[in-house]
Amino acid sequence: MSIVTTFVLFMKVYKFGGASIADAGRMAALLPIISEEKEPLLIVISAMGKTTNALEKIVQCAVNKEYTEAEQLATNLKQQHLDYAEKLLYADYYTNTKAALEELFAGFDKAIKQADIKRFDYSYDQIVCMGELFSSCLLHGYLCQNSLSTTWVDIRKVLITDDTYRDAVIDWSRSALQAEATVGRELKKKKIVVTQGFIGATAAGDSVTLGREGSDYTAAVLAAMLHMNSVTIWKDVDGFRNADPKLFPGTVKIDAISYAEVIEMAFYGAQIIHPKTIKPLHNNNIPLYVKCFLDKNLSGSVIKADAGDVHYPPMIVLKEKQVLVQVTTRDFSFITEDNLSKLYSIFHDLKVKINLIQNAAISFVACIDNRDDKVTPLIKALSKDYKVTINEQVSLLTVRHYTREIVEELTKVHTLLLRQETRKTLQVVMK
Repeated sequence: MSIVTTFVLFMKVYKFGGASIADAGRMAALLPIISEEKEPLLIVISAMGKTTNALEKIVQCAVNKEYTEAEQLATNLKQQHLDYAEKLLYADYYTNTKAALEELFAGFDKAIKQADIKRFDYSYDQIVCMGELFSSCLLHGYLCQNSLSTTWVDIRKVLITDDTYRDAVIDWSRSALQAEATVGRELKKKKIVVTQGFIGATAAGDSVTLGREGSDYTAAVLAAMLHMNSVTIWKDVDGFRNADPKLFPGTVKIDAISYAEVIEMAFYGAQIIHPKTIKPLHNNNIPLYVKCFLDKNLSGSVIKADAGDVHYPPMIVLKEKQVLVQVTTRDFSFITEDNLSKLYSIFHDLKVKINLIQNAAISFVACIDNRDDKVTPLIKALSKDYKVTINEQVSLLTVRHYTREIVEELTKVHTLLLRQETRKTLQVVMK
């Protein structure tokens, strides 16, 4: 009689953001975190440091036909990555990584030359997607140098999307098959797989982005498609806090928090987790850990279906650089179903996300991100049938589990333009 032993792989996803690889020293410091894992590991990486911001400047120059400036900025960025590789790698590992980078640089240069203001979102994605490709090449080379069995995967061959550039929608059925055939196959060989967050590709092969800060979402999507056991997001904070410690003093770390609570916070703009990240994790009951790459021994936080009987402190989100748009009917007709349907269609067609909304008898107010490429066409479209007024340079403050004291403290030096509150959540637009 023979005994068959079945080994169950406990597979994890690690997502590393730009701060964790901001320089070669930071990337080298990730080695103990990665190398201690004995089970298959999928690593999703962001662009390093401020690379995405630099790429966005290149986009603006390229579409405005400021080619000399665009090429100089691109040259600087390429050299920055080559210098990074030189500090991080030696001998053949540097040579191989440099060759891989230079192949990507060719596509980068082509995208810059083809940038067109008439296809801004498309041009944006072809250029901005390069940041994650560059950084993942560097990490792959470094892990190979340290004798870790590692495979590099171009996520654009895996995540197939529609052509909604800058906020693409993933084709789940096709992408899941691709994920299993590429990433899943390598993980089953007990390899480390390094891939990119934030990006994908259309069926035609054009690069897309999944929304700013979309690397978290990529990690969650792949975890769901590949039936992973957990996702860990490594950040420069010690866990999930009730507010951004860079903006608010005296924040509190929350050890365990529910999916429902986090998705509320993400919807309102909390930067620690991308808004779309929670749904695929919740649907597949995959826990999400938030840990600190500066000290891997810190306990961090866990986000899961049932966080127990937690008494949450006030949870604070501040979105700056907002615009308050007020729409008023010219003929004093009411803002009821007909007008609301028309207004929502305008916002939807222009792909403008509404962060807060309120309507009265003859007026409709929306708080949106201050993006000139969105605000200008929106006002033009609304002005055809409505009177439009705006307040610029405003902020949107959201407090979950609010107290009167905390709201008064946070708003005391501001002028309040709009206020909404429910039993658990208070929002104010303030100047």
